[in-house]
Amino acid sequence: MARPFHAAVVRVRRLRSSRARATAPAGGLVPAAHPWQRALGMLAVVVLGAWLGLLVVGSVRTPVGPMDTTMTLRPSVSGGTKIDVSPLGALELDSHHGPVRLDVDVDRLDPERSQALVKHPERLSGLQDEVADDVASGTLELAVRSCVAVVSGATALGLVVYRRPRRALAAGGLALALLAASGVGAYATWNPKSVLEPKFSGLLSSAPSVVGDARSIVTDFDVYQQELARLVTNVTKLYDATSTLPVYRPDPGTIRVLHVSDIHLNPAAWHIIASLVEQYEIDVVIDSGDTMDHGTAAENGFLDPVTDLGAPYVWVRGNHDSKETQSRLKKTRNAHVLDEGSAVDVAGLRIAGTGDPQFTPDRTRPTGGKASEQLAGMRLASALRDQKQAGTPVDIAVAHDPNAARETDGTVPLVLAGHVHHRVNELLPLGTRLKVEGSTGGGGLRAVQNQKPEKVRASVLYLDRATRHLQAWDEITLGGLGLTTAEVSRHLPEENLKSPSPSPGVPSSSPKASTTSP
Repeated sequence: MARPFHAAVVRVRRLRSSRARATAPAGGLVPAAHPWQRALGMLAVVVLGAWLGLLVVGSVRTPVGPMDTTMTLRPSVSGGTKIDVSPLGALELDSHHGPVRLDVDVDRLDPERSQALVKHPERLSGLQDEVADDVASGTLELAVRSCVAVVSGATALGLVVYRRPRRALAAGGLALALLAASGVGAYATWNPKSVLEPKFSGLLSSAPSVVGDARSIVTDFDVYQQELARLVTNVTKLYDATSTLPVYRPDPGTIRVLHVSDIHLNPAAWHIIASLVEQYEIDVVIDSGDTMDHGTAAENGFLDPVTDLGAPYVWVRGNHDSKETQSRLKKTRNAHVLDEGSAVDVAGLRIAGTGDPQFTPDRTRPTGGKASEQLAGMRLASALRDQKQAGTPVDIAVAHDPNAARETDGTVPLVLAGHVHHRVNELLPLGTRLKVEGSTGGGGLRAVQNQKPEKVRASVLYLDRATRHLQAWDEITLGGLGLTTAEVSRHLPEENLKSPSPSPGVPSSSPKASTTSP
Protein backbone atom coordinates (compact mmCIF):
# COMPACT_ATOMS: atom_id res chain seq x y z
CA MET A 1 0.00 0.00 0.00
CA ALA A 2 2.90 2.39 0.63
CA ARG A 3 4.08 2.42 -2.97
CA PRO A 4 0.69 3.48 -4.53
CA PHE A 5 0.25 6.17 -1.80
CA HIS A 6 3.69 7.57 -2.51
CA ALA A 7 2.93 7.69 -6.24
CA ALA A 8 -0.31 9.59 -5.57
CA VAL A 9 1.52 12.19 -3.47
CA VAL A 10 4.03 12.73 -6.24
CA ARG A 11 1.22 13.22 -8.78
CA VAL A 12 -0.48 15.84 -6.53
CA ARG A 13 2.76 17.77 -6.11
CA ARG A 14 3.35 17.75 -9.86
CA LEU A 15 -0.22 18.98 -10.46
CA ARG A 16 0.25 21.88 -8.02
CA SER A 17 3.57 22.77 -9.58
CA SER A 18 2.04 22.82 -13.08
CA ARG A 19 -0.85 25.03 -11.88
CA ALA A 20 1.60 27.43 -10.22
CA ARG A 21 3.60 27.64 -13.42
CA ALA A 22 0.41 28.26 -15.37
CA THR A 23 -0.66 31.19 -13.17
CA ALA A 24 2.77 32.79 -12.64
CA PRO A 25 4.94 34.56 -15.25
CA ALA A 26 7.68 32.42 -16.72
CA GLY A 27 10.58 32.02 -14.37
CA GLY A 28 8.61 33.77 -11.61
CA LEU A 29 9.77 37.22 -12.92
CA VAL A 30 7.88 40.34 -14.08
CA PRO A 31 7.74 40.52 -17.89
CA ALA A 32 10.63 42.47 -19.40
CA ALA A 33 9.89 46.12 -20.21
CA HIS A 34 9.82 47.35 -23.78
CA PRO A 35 13.03 48.98 -25.08
CA TRP A 36 11.47 52.46 -25.27
CA GLN A 37 10.32 52.19 -21.65
CA ARG A 38 13.85 51.30 -20.60
CA ALA A 39 15.22 54.21 -22.63
CA LEU A 40 12.79 56.70 -21.07
CA GLY A 41 13.58 55.38 -17.64
CA MET A 42 17.32 55.75 -18.25
CA LEU A 43 16.80 59.29 -19.59
CA ALA A 44 14.78 60.23 -16.51
CA VAL A 45 17.51 58.89 -14.24
CA VAL A 46 20.20 60.75 -16.19
CA VAL A 47 18.39 64.11 -16.20
CA LEU A 48 17.32 63.93 -12.56
CA GLY A 49 20.72 62.71 -11.40
CA ALA A 50 22.57 65.38 -13.39
CA TRP A 51 20.29 68.09 -12.03
CA LEU A 52 20.78 66.92 -8.44
CA GLY A 53 24.53 66.80 -9.02
CA LEU A 54 24.56 70.39 -10.28
CA LEU A 55 22.50 71.52 -7.30
CA VAL A 56 24.86 69.90 -4.81
CA VAL A 57 28.33 70.54 -6.22
CA GLY A 58 27.87 72.30 -9.57
CA SER A 59 29.07 75.78 -8.58
CA VAL A 60 32.39 77.54 -8.05
CA ARG A 61 33.39 80.56 -6.04
CA THR A 62 35.77 82.77 -7.95
CA PRO A 63 37.02 86.36 -7.72
CA VAL A 64 36.13 88.63 -10.65
CA GLY A 65 38.07 91.85 -10.32
CA PRO A 66 37.29 93.37 -6.91
CA MET A 67 34.29 91.11 -6.28
CA ASP A 68 33.74 87.58 -5.03
CA THR A 69 31.24 85.72 -7.18
CA THR A 70 29.59 82.33 -7.36
CA MET A 71 29.16 80.82 -10.84
CA THR A 72 26.60 78.07 -11.34
CA LEU A 73 25.11 76.14 -14.23
CA ARG A 74 21.38 75.56 -13.94
CA PRO A 75 18.93 73.61 -16.13
CA SER A 76 16.92 76.03 -18.27
CA VAL A 77 14.57 75.98 -21.22
CA SER A 78 15.77 79.24 -22.77
CA GLY A 79 19.40 79.47 -21.64
CA GLY A 80 20.99 82.91 -21.14
CA THR A 81 23.00 84.44 -18.32
CA LYS A 82 21.70 86.00 -15.11
CA ILE A 83 23.92 88.26 -13.02
CA ASP A 84 22.45 88.70 -9.55
CA VAL A 85 23.70 91.85 -7.80
CA SER A 86 21.86 91.29 -4.53
CA PRO A 87 20.26 93.28 -2.96
CA LEU A 88 20.24 95.78 -5.82
CA GLY A 89 18.63 93.60 -8.46
CA ALA A 90 19.74 91.56 -11.44
CA LEU A 91 20.82 91.77 -15.07
CA GLU A 92 19.64 89.17 -17.58
CA LEU A 93 21.55 88.63 -20.81
CA ASP A 94 20.39 86.66 -23.83
CA SER A 95 23.91 85.28 -24.14
CA HIS A 96 23.09 81.83 -25.55
CA HIS A 97 20.32 79.33 -26.16
CA GLY A 98 20.26 75.87 -24.70
CA PRO A 99 19.14 73.71 -21.79
CA VAL A 100 21.57 75.34 -19.32
CA ARG A 101 21.72 78.85 -17.86
CA LEU A 102 24.77 80.51 -16.34
CA ASP A 103 24.02 82.17 -12.99
CA VAL A 104 26.57 84.60 -11.62
CA ASP A 105 25.89 85.75 -8.05
CA VAL A 106 27.89 88.71 -6.83
CA ASP A 107 28.42 87.65 -3.20
CA ARG A 108 30.38 90.57 -1.88
CA LEU A 109 32.72 93.40 -2.72
CA ASP A 110 36.17 92.66 -1.36
CA PRO A 111 37.11 95.76 0.67
CA GLU A 112 40.87 95.40 0.15
CA ARG A 113 40.70 94.99 -3.60
CA SER A 114 38.12 97.75 -4.02
CA GLN A 115 40.13 100.16 -1.86
CA ALA A 116 43.21 99.35 -3.94
CA LEU A 117 41.31 100.43 -7.05
CA VAL A 118 40.13 103.62 -5.36
CA LYS A 119 43.62 104.53 -4.13
CA HIS A 120 45.32 103.54 -7.38
CA PRO A 121 42.92 104.41 -10.25
CA GLU A 122 45.66 103.63 -12.75
CA ARG A 123 44.94 99.97 -12.06
CA LEU A 124 41.57 100.35 -13.79
CA SER A 125 43.40 100.32 -17.11
CA GLY A 126 44.44 96.73 -16.43
CA LEU A 127 41.10 95.68 -15.01
CA GLN A 128 39.85 94.50 -18.41
CA ASP A 129 42.59 91.89 -18.70
CA GLU A 130 42.23 90.93 -15.04
CA VAL A 131 38.47 90.40 -15.38
CA ALA A 132 38.90 88.47 -18.62
CA ASP A 133 41.43 86.17 -16.94
CA ASP A 134 39.22 85.77 -13.85
CA VAL A 135 36.16 84.92 -15.92
CA ALA A 136 38.10 82.49 -18.13
CA SER A 137 39.58 80.77 -15.08
CA GLY A 138 36.22 80.61 -13.31
CA THR A 139 34.44 79.30 -16.40
CA LEU A 140 37.04 76.57 -16.91
CA GLU A 141 36.79 75.50 -13.27
CA LEU A 142 32.98 75.60 -13.53
CA ALA A 143 33.05 73.42 -16.64
CA VAL A 144 35.24 70.79 -14.95
CA ARG A 145 33.18 70.83 -11.75
CA SER A 146 29.92 70.62 -13.72
CA CYS A 147 31.22 67.56 -15.58
CA VAL A 148 32.09 65.89 -12.29
CA ALA A 149 28.73 66.94 -10.81
CA VAL A 150 26.52 65.57 -13.57
CA VAL A 151 28.49 62.32 -13.94
CA SER A 152 28.52 61.74 -10.18
CA GLY A 153 24.86 62.60 -9.76
CA ALA A 154 23.66 60.44 -12.66
CA THR A 155 25.93 57.52 -11.65
CA ALA A 156 24.83 57.64 -8.01
CA LEU A 157 21.16 57.74 -8.91
CA GLY A 158 21.72 54.94 -11.44
CA LEU A 159 23.16 52.74 -8.68
CA VAL A 160 20.18 53.47 -6.45
CA VAL A 161 17.63 52.71 -9.16
CA TYR A 162 19.25 49.83 -11.10
CA ARG A 163 21.66 48.37 -8.50
CA ARG A 164 23.92 47.38 -11.37
CA PRO A 165 27.32 49.10 -11.79
CA ARG A 166 27.25 48.75 -15.57
CA ARG A 167 23.92 50.55 -15.98
CA ALA A 168 24.95 53.19 -13.43
CA LEU A 169 28.14 53.89 -15.41
CA ALA A 170 26.05 54.07 -18.58
CA ALA A 171 23.87 56.73 -16.92
CA GLY A 172 26.98 58.72 -15.95
CA GLY A 173 28.36 58.52 -19.49
CA LEU A 174 25.06 59.63 -20.99
CA ALA A 175 24.92 62.58 -18.56
CA LEU A 176 28.39 63.66 -19.64
CA ALA A 177 27.35 63.40 -23.30
CA LEU A 178 24.26 65.54 -22.66
CA LEU A 179 26.34 68.18 -20.88
CA ALA A 180 28.84 68.22 -23.74
CA ALA A 181 26.00 68.62 -26.26
CA SER A 182 24.60 71.49 -24.18
CA GLY A 183 28.02 73.11 -24.19
CA VAL A 184 28.28 72.79 -27.95
CA GLY A 185 24.81 74.28 -28.34
CA ALA A 186 25.67 77.20 -26.07
CA TYR A 187 28.92 77.81 -27.96
CA ALA A 188 27.15 77.71 -31.32
CA THR A 189 24.53 80.26 -30.21
CA TRP A 190 26.89 82.41 -28.11
CA ASN A 191 26.06 86.10 -28.52
CA PRO A 192 28.88 88.30 -27.14
CA LYS A 193 26.87 91.44 -27.92
CA SER A 194 24.10 90.41 -25.53
CA VAL A 195 25.68 92.69 -22.94
CA LEU A 196 24.51 95.60 -25.12
CA GLU A 197 20.87 94.67 -24.46
CA PRO A 198 20.56 93.69 -20.80
CA LYS A 199 17.28 93.53 -18.92
CA PHE A 200 17.49 95.25 -15.55
CA SER A 201 15.32 94.46 -12.55
CA GLY A 202 15.13 95.65 -8.96
CA LEU A 203 16.92 98.87 -7.99
CA LEU A 204 19.15 98.54 -11.05
CA SER A 205 16.18 99.52 -13.21
CA SER A 206 16.16 102.91 -11.47
CA ALA A 207 19.65 103.77 -12.58
CA PRO A 208 20.30 102.54 -16.15
CA SER A 209 23.19 104.95 -16.53
CA VAL A 210 25.17 103.24 -13.80
CA VAL A 211 26.03 100.39 -16.14
CA GLY A 212 26.66 102.75 -19.04
CA ASP A 213 24.36 104.02 -21.74
CA ALA A 214 24.23 102.36 -25.13
CA ARG A 215 26.49 104.93 -26.73
CA SER A 216 29.31 104.47 -24.24
CA ILE A 217 29.10 100.69 -24.54
CA VAL A 218 29.09 100.72 -28.35
CA THR A 219 31.92 103.22 -28.71
CA ASP A 220 34.14 102.08 -25.84
CA PHE A 221 34.15 98.30 -26.30
CA ASP A 222 35.28 96.22 -29.21
CA VAL A 223 35.16 92.74 -27.68
CA TYR A 224 33.08 90.98 -25.06
CA GLN A 225 35.86 90.83 -22.48
CA GLN A 226 36.14 94.60 -22.50
CA GLU A 227 32.35 94.98 -22.19
CA LEU A 228 32.32 92.59 -19.25
CA ALA A 229 35.16 94.45 -17.61
CA ARG A 230 33.28 97.73 -17.86
CA LEU A 231 30.19 96.04 -16.45
CA VAL A 232 32.14 94.75 -13.46
CA THR A 233 33.71 98.18 -12.94
CA ASN A 234 30.32 99.85 -12.89
CA VAL A 235 28.84 97.25 -10.56
CA THR A 236 31.76 97.99 -8.24
CA LYS A 237 30.85 101.68 -8.35
CA LEU A 238 27.22 100.77 -7.74
CA TYR A 239 28.09 98.85 -4.59
CA ASP A 240 30.12 101.83 -3.49
CA ALA A 241 27.10 104.11 -3.84
CA THR A 242 24.13 102.05 -2.71
CA SER A 243 22.90 104.76 -0.38
CA THR A 244 22.89 107.43 -3.10
CA LEU A 245 22.29 105.87 -6.51
CA PRO A 246 23.74 108.11 -9.22
CA VAL A 247 21.42 110.38 -11.15
CA TYR A 248 20.87 109.52 -14.79
CA ARG A 249 23.33 111.62 -16.83
CA PRO A 250 21.88 112.37 -20.27
CA ASP A 251 24.06 112.61 -23.35
CA PRO A 252 23.78 116.19 -24.65
CA GLY A 253 23.92 114.86 -28.22
CA THR A 254 20.75 112.81 -27.81
CA ILE A 255 17.09 113.81 -28.12
CA ARG A 256 14.95 111.88 -25.65
CA VAL A 257 11.38 111.03 -26.55
CA LEU A 258 8.96 109.37 -24.12
CA HIS A 259 6.41 107.27 -26.02
CA VAL A 260 3.19 106.56 -24.10
CA SER A 261 -0.18 105.22 -25.24
CA ASP A 262 -3.57 103.88 -24.14
CA ILE A 263 -3.73 105.56 -20.73
CA HIS A 264 -7.49 104.87 -20.54
CA LEU A 265 -8.29 107.27 -17.69
CA ASN A 266 -5.75 105.82 -15.26
CA PRO A 267 -4.67 108.80 -13.09
CA ALA A 268 -1.54 106.93 -11.94
CA ALA A 269 -0.21 107.23 -15.50
CA TRP A 270 0.37 110.98 -15.14
CA HIS A 271 2.55 110.45 -12.05
CA ILE A 272 4.54 107.78 -13.88
CA ILE A 273 4.99 109.98 -16.96
CA ALA A 274 6.09 112.98 -14.88
CA SER A 275 8.57 110.79 -13.00
CA LEU A 276 10.04 109.40 -16.24
CA VAL A 277 10.27 112.90 -17.71
CA GLU A 278 12.33 113.99 -14.72
CA GLN A 279 14.46 110.86 -14.40
CA TYR A 280 15.37 110.60 -18.09
CA GLU A 281 15.32 114.35 -18.80
CA ILE A 282 12.78 113.83 -21.57
CA ASP A 283 12.61 116.44 -24.36
CA VAL A 284 9.13 115.58 -25.65
CA VAL A 285 6.29 113.20 -24.73
CA ILE A 286 4.40 111.54 -27.62
CA ASP A 287 1.01 110.01 -26.80
CA SER A 288 -0.41 107.74 -29.52
CA GLY A 289 -3.99 107.97 -28.27
CA ASP A 290 -6.76 106.34 -26.22
CA THR A 291 -6.08 108.71 -23.35
CA MET A 292 -9.79 108.58 -22.48
CA ASP A 293 -12.22 105.71 -22.18
CA HIS A 294 -15.50 107.10 -23.57
CA GLY A 295 -14.50 110.59 -24.72
CA THR A 296 -17.28 112.34 -22.83
CA ALA A 297 -17.17 115.96 -21.62
CA ALA A 298 -17.23 114.67 -18.04
CA GLU A 299 -13.83 113.08 -18.62
CA ASN A 300 -12.12 116.25 -19.84
CA GLY A 301 -10.84 117.22 -16.40
CA PHE A 302 -8.58 114.15 -16.60
CA LEU A 303 -6.41 116.10 -19.08
CA ASP A 304 -5.41 118.85 -16.62
CA PRO A 305 -2.04 117.29 -15.60
CA VAL A 306 -0.79 117.67 -19.20
CA THR A 307 0.20 121.27 -18.44
CA ASP A 308 2.65 120.20 -15.70
CA LEU A 309 4.41 117.19 -17.22
CA GLY A 310 7.71 119.03 -17.58
CA ALA A 311 8.01 118.42 -21.33
CA PRO A 312 5.96 119.26 -24.46
CA TYR A 313 3.09 116.82 -25.00
CA VAL A 314 2.28 115.69 -28.57
CA TRP A 315 -1.00 113.79 -28.99
CA VAL A 316 -3.11 112.02 -31.61
CA ARG A 317 -6.70 110.86 -31.16
CA GLY A 318 -7.44 107.19 -30.46
CA ASN A 319 -10.65 105.26 -31.04
CA HIS A 320 -11.65 105.94 -27.40
CA ASP A 321 -11.03 109.70 -27.78
CA SER A 322 -13.78 111.95 -29.13
CA LYS A 323 -13.49 115.10 -31.24
CA GLU A 324 -14.62 116.93 -28.09
CA THR A 325 -11.58 115.55 -26.26
CA GLN A 326 -9.41 116.72 -29.14
CA SER A 327 -10.89 120.25 -28.98
CA ARG A 328 -10.20 120.42 -25.25
CA LEU A 329 -6.57 119.38 -25.70
CA LYS A 330 -6.05 121.99 -28.42
CA LYS A 331 -6.82 124.65 -25.82
CA THR A 332 -4.51 123.08 -23.21
CA ARG A 333 -1.18 124.75 -22.53
CA ASN A 334 1.83 122.53 -23.36
CA ALA A 335 -0.19 120.24 -25.70
CA HIS A 336 0.25 119.83 -29.46
CA VAL A 337 -2.62 118.03 -31.21
CA LEU A 338 -1.91 116.38 -34.58
CA ASP A 339 -4.54 115.32 -37.11
CA GLU A 340 -4.92 114.78 -40.86
CA GLY A 341 -1.12 114.78 -41.34
CA SER A 342 -0.47 118.09 -39.56
CA ALA A 343 3.05 118.59 -38.21
CA VAL A 344 4.78 120.39 -35.36
CA ASP A 345 8.43 121.28 -34.71
CA VAL A 346 9.33 120.54 -31.11
CA ALA A 347 12.54 119.64 -29.26
CA GLY A 348 14.53 119.62 -32.50
CA LEU A 349 12.18 117.11 -34.16
CA ARG A 350 9.49 117.45 -36.78
CA ILE A 351 6.53 115.26 -35.81
CA ALA A 352 3.39 114.62 -37.90
CA GLY A 353 0.34 112.54 -37.14
CA THR A 354 -3.31 111.76 -37.64
CA GLY A 355 -6.17 110.86 -35.34
CA ASP A 356 -8.01 107.55 -35.49
CA PRO A 357 -10.82 107.71 -38.09
CA GLN A 358 -13.05 105.59 -35.85
CA PHE A 359 -14.69 106.49 -32.54
CA THR A 360 -15.73 103.20 -30.94
CA PRO A 361 -15.52 103.57 -27.16
CA ASP A 362 -18.02 100.78 -26.45
CA ARG A 363 -17.91 98.84 -29.76
CA THR A 364 -21.64 99.37 -30.36
CA ARG A 365 -21.35 101.63 -33.38
CA PRO A 366 -20.67 100.26 -36.88
CA THR A 367 -17.02 100.72 -37.80
CA GLY A 368 -15.02 100.94 -40.96
CA GLY A 369 -12.59 98.39 -39.61
CA LYS A 370 -9.15 97.83 -41.04
CA ALA A 371 -10.01 99.49 -44.37
CA SER A 372 -10.77 102.85 -42.75
CA GLU A 373 -7.51 102.67 -40.77
CA GLN A 374 -5.53 101.94 -43.94
CA LEU A 375 -7.19 104.84 -45.73
CA ALA A 376 -6.27 107.19 -42.87
CA GLY A 377 -2.70 105.87 -43.07
CA MET A 378 -2.57 106.54 -46.81
CA ARG A 379 -3.63 110.15 -46.21
CA LEU A 380 -0.94 110.50 -43.58
CA ALA A 381 1.67 109.05 -45.96
CA SER A 382 0.58 111.52 -48.65
CA ALA A 383 1.00 114.40 -46.18
CA LEU A 384 4.46 113.11 -45.27
CA ARG A 385 5.49 113.04 -48.92
CA ASP A 386 4.21 116.60 -49.40
CA GLN A 387 6.23 117.74 -46.39
CA LYS A 388 9.37 116.15 -47.80
CA GLN A 389 8.87 117.80 -51.18
CA ALA A 390 8.41 121.13 -49.42
CA GLY A 391 11.83 120.74 -47.80
CA THR A 392 10.49 120.04 -44.29
CA PRO A 393 10.82 116.23 -43.93
CA VAL A 394 9.16 114.62 -40.94
CA ASP A 395 11.28 112.70 -38.42
CA ILE A 396 8.51 110.86 -36.55
CA ALA A 397 4.97 109.99 -37.66
CA VAL A 398 2.24 109.08 -35.16
CA ALA A 399 -1.03 107.15 -35.60
CA HIS A 400 -3.13 105.28 -33.08
CA ASP A 401 -3.80 102.06 -34.97
CA PRO A 402 -0.84 100.03 -36.32
CA ASN A 403 -2.84 99.34 -39.51
CA ALA A 404 -2.74 103.07 -40.26
CA ALA A 405 0.90 103.38 -39.19
CA ARG A 406 2.04 100.67 -41.60
CA GLU A 407 0.84 102.69 -44.58
CA THR A 408 3.60 105.26 -43.93
CA ASP A 409 6.34 102.78 -44.81
CA GLY A 410 9.03 104.48 -46.89
CA THR A 411 7.89 108.03 -46.13
CA VAL A 412 9.39 108.52 -42.65
CA PRO A 413 12.21 106.92 -40.63
CA LEU A 414 10.08 106.15 -37.55
CA VAL A 415 6.34 105.72 -36.97
CA LEU A 416 4.71 105.28 -33.54
CA ALA A 417 1.36 103.66 -32.67
CA GLY A 418 -0.56 102.06 -29.82
CA HIS A 419 -4.06 100.51 -29.61
CA VAL A 420 -3.10 96.85 -29.14
CA HIS A 421 -1.88 97.02 -25.53
CA HIS A 422 1.36 95.21 -26.27
CA ARG A 423 4.64 96.18 -27.85
CA VAL A 424 5.73 95.74 -31.45
CA ASN A 425 9.11 96.61 -32.91
CA GLU A 426 9.25 95.97 -36.64
CA LEU A 427 11.39 97.20 -39.51
CA LEU A 428 8.92 97.56 -42.40
CA PRO A 429 9.87 96.47 -45.96
CA LEU A 430 10.66 99.99 -47.23
CA GLY A 431 12.83 100.94 -44.26
CA THR A 432 10.43 102.62 -41.82
CA ARG A 433 10.65 101.34 -38.25
CA LEU A 434 7.27 100.73 -36.60
CA LYS A 435 7.17 100.93 -32.81
CA VAL A 436 3.90 100.10 -31.06
CA GLU A 437 3.66 100.84 -27.34
CA GLY A 438 1.67 98.92 -24.74
CA SER A 439 -0.77 100.53 -22.32
CA THR A 440 0.81 103.21 -20.13
CA GLY A 441 -2.38 103.15 -18.08
CA GLY A 442 -2.19 99.40 -17.51
CA GLY A 443 -5.38 99.03 -19.55
CA GLY A 444 -7.32 101.47 -17.33
CA LEU A 445 -10.52 99.88 -16.07
CA ARG A 446 -9.64 96.78 -18.08
CA ALA A 447 -6.90 96.16 -15.53
CA VAL A 448 -9.50 95.11 -12.97
CA GLN A 449 -11.76 93.33 -15.47
CA ASN A 450 -9.13 90.86 -16.68
CA GLN A 451 -7.99 87.78 -14.80
CA LYS A 452 -4.55 89.34 -14.43
CA PRO A 453 -3.95 93.11 -14.34
CA GLU A 454 -2.11 94.56 -17.32
CA LYS A 455 1.38 95.89 -16.88
CA VAL A 456 2.17 99.57 -17.30
CA ARG A 457 4.40 100.17 -20.32
CA ALA A 458 6.27 103.15 -21.74
CA SER A 459 9.42 103.60 -23.82
CA VAL A 460 12.24 106.14 -23.91
CA LEU A 461 13.52 106.65 -27.46
CA TYR A 462 16.98 108.09 -28.10
CA LEU A 463 17.51 109.96 -31.37
CA ASP A 464 20.69 111.51 -32.70
CA ARG A 465 20.42 115.30 -32.63
CA ALA A 466 22.22 115.66 -35.97
CA THR A 467 20.58 112.92 -38.03
CA ARG A 468 17.39 112.63 -35.91
CA HIS A 469 17.52 108.86 -36.41
CA LEU A 470 16.67 106.34 -33.70
CA GLN A 471 19.83 105.12 -31.97
CA ALA A 472 18.44 103.05 -29.10
CA TRP A 473 15.50 102.74 -26.73
CA ASP A 474 14.62 101.68 -23.18
CA GLU A 475 11.45 99.70 -22.53
CA ILE A 476 10.05 100.47 -19.09
CA THR A 477 7.61 97.92 -17.64
CA LEU A 478 5.89 98.27 -14.27
CA GLY A 479 4.00 95.41 -12.65
CA GLY A 480 0.24 95.85 -12.86
CA LEU A 481 -2.01 97.68 -10.41
CA GLY A 482 0.31 97.45 -7.44
CA LEU A 483 3.35 98.56 -9.48
CA THR A 484 5.39 96.23 -7.28
CA THR A 485 7.96 95.31 -9.95
CA ALA A 486 9.96 97.35 -12.42
CA GLU A 487 12.05 96.36 -15.42
CA VAL A 488 14.09 98.35 -17.91
CA SER A 489 15.12 96.55 -21.09
CA ARG A 490 17.82 98.10 -23.25
CA HIS A 491 17.66 97.68 -27.04
CA LEU A 492 19.57 98.86 -30.09
CA PRO A 493 18.44 98.82 -33.73
CA GLU A 494 19.88 95.96 -35.75
CA GLU A 495 22.10 98.30 -37.75
CA ASN A 496 23.76 99.55 -34.54
CA LEU A 497 24.43 96.01 -33.36
CA LYS A 498 26.17 95.16 -36.63
CA SER A 499 28.70 97.95 -36.14
CA PRO A 500 30.21 98.08 -32.64
CA SER A 501 32.15 101.29 -33.34
CA PRO A 502 29.96 104.07 -34.76
CA SER A 503 31.23 107.57 -35.43
CA PRO A 504 31.80 109.74 -32.35
CA GLY A 505 28.76 111.88 -33.07
CA VAL A 506 26.29 109.02 -32.69
CA PRO A 507 24.47 108.90 -29.31
CA SER A 508 22.36 106.15 -27.73
CA SER A 509 20.52 104.40 -24.83
CA SER A 510 17.36 101.92 -25.25
CA PRO A 511 13.48 99.32 -25.13
CA LYS A 512 11.27 96.76 -27.44
CA ALA A 513 7.65 95.97 -28.91
CA SER A 514 4.33 93.88 -31.12
CA THR A 515 -0.23 93.97 -32.53
CA THR A 516 -4.59 93.18 -32.09
CA SER A 517 -7.71 95.03 -30.92
CA PRO A 518 -8.57 95.95 -27.31
